[in-house]
Amino acid sequence: MLKELLFPLVEYFSAFNIFQYITFRAAYAAVTALFISFLFGPKIIRALKKFKLGQMVRTDGPQSHLQKSGTPTMGGIMMILAVLVSSLLWQDLRNPYVWICLVSIVGFGAVGFLDDYLKVTRKSTEGLHARFKIFGQVAISLVVVLFLYFNRHEDTTLLFLPFFKNPVLDLGVLYIPFGVFILVAWTNAVNLTDGLDGLATGLVILVGIAFTILTYITGRADFASYLQIPYLPESSELPVFCFGLVGAAVGFLWFNSHPAEVFMGDTGSLALGGVLGVISLMIKKEVLMVIIGGVFVLEILSVIIQVVSFKTTGKRVFKMAPLHHHFELNGWAETKVVIRFWIMGGMFAILALSTLKIQ
Repeated sequence: MLKELLFPLVEYFSAFNIFQYITFRAAYAAVTALFISFLFGPKIIRALKKFKLGQMVRTDGPQSHLQKSGTPTMGGIMMILAVLVSSLLWQDLRNPYVWICLVSIVGFGAVGFLDDYLKVTRKSTEGLHARFKIFGQVAISLVVVLFLYFNRHEDTTLLFLPFFKNPVLDLGVLYIPFGVFILVAWTNAVNLTDGLDGLATGLVILVGIAFTILTYITGRADFASYLQIPYLPESSELPVFCFGLVGAAVGFLWFNSHPAEVFMGDTGSLALGGVLGVISLMIKKEVLMVIIGGVFVLEILSVIIQVVSFKTTGKRVFKMAPLHHHFELNGWAETKVVIRFWIMGGMFAILALSTLKIQ
């Protein structure tokens, strides 16, 4: 919005020329989101406490978590608010990808909010029934994927793999179920990872930084040509959104670090996972996202392996799934698990970015 308002004034004052630069607007989107988090974070936490919207903790997990019962949840509202305001201020609102991101983060966040609300009102760890939760995720995913499909460019339905210059497959109409699967998978992967103070938040920051770089080079013809990746001019505004997301997550981490003053809840985890999946679809990095978000992948795989093993053999592979709980039950302190998973997340992000030159 600020670009549309102020950039035309460049003929009167040349300093307004700075609003045309993606790097400038991305940086200030992050600063704006961070400022909003710091400004409204304490107010949101007090409101959550006032309305007694506290987290219910499962009793079959690590016993140290029982003391977290009652900690305010639905803190994802803070991040969604920060991202919305920073995006509306600093992005070019004529770009359709901007609105896809905003609709996605609000839509997935709404499903998570309903789940959180039912948990706290019922005083139970069981919120929205699984089938309704999945239905909500699929419905929002389908809206996004259908929009991308019916407004597709020449690369939309193509499947790109790391280490390969050229697409390996044209999915055609199969892009629709493929895209829905990607979005549902990522919403649940981030949701399952959000089990320790700051864990999912820190990992989202790392993925967000990687996506800021990827969206920037994807939206520039010179960089895309040099690295031999698809040039997608529509993605030129996405670095602003991605860095705004990073700023919002950093601001939330201030309150979510151990011992957490607030949890993001499904409101935040579904919103973050969903919008990251959407961005991976828009810049054709669906498969590379498996590397970028490697820790999220390990977390959801640990749950799948645990369930399959127990149902087929009656034995558990891990002491508890998701994976972070396994290490806790092995004696690792919560902060040690979080920091080591962050380190792994950073390594995965660097590895993913390195593939741009190894193809």
